[in-house]
Amino acid sequence: QVQLVESGGGLVQPGGSLRLSCRASGFRLDNYAIGWIRQAPGKEREGVSCISISGDSTNYADSVKGRFTISRDNFKRTVDLHMNSLTPEDTAVYFCATTPGCDYDLAEYDFWGQGTQVTVSS
Repeated sequence: QVQLVESGGGLVQPGGSLRLSCRASGFRLDNYAIGWIRQAPGKEREGVSCISISGDSTNYADSVKGRFTISRDNFKRTVDLHMNSLTPEDTAVYFCATTPGCDYDLAEYDFWGQGTQVTVSS
């Protein structure tokens, strides 16, 4: 069974940090680039970050540049998103998803996880 499972979300104070993890099962993670996408209530989905199959290429939304770092371990089948200096504007459900490449639109992402809630609040 093809699955992506996110973990690591939770409640954190402004300025705090979280590490989200995306674990793949049922397929070879190293066949796909992986993106992290978030959706806040009442807002459209936003691509946050993406990492290439090899991990050599990454990109970030302007809103998270310098604060978030994406990494992957193809042997462990995981892709992590390290989030620092969190603000209330980062509050959202965070999803990971496979994509043929990081230059693809979100609509073309293939498999999605169920999401993990991140809430930044004092």
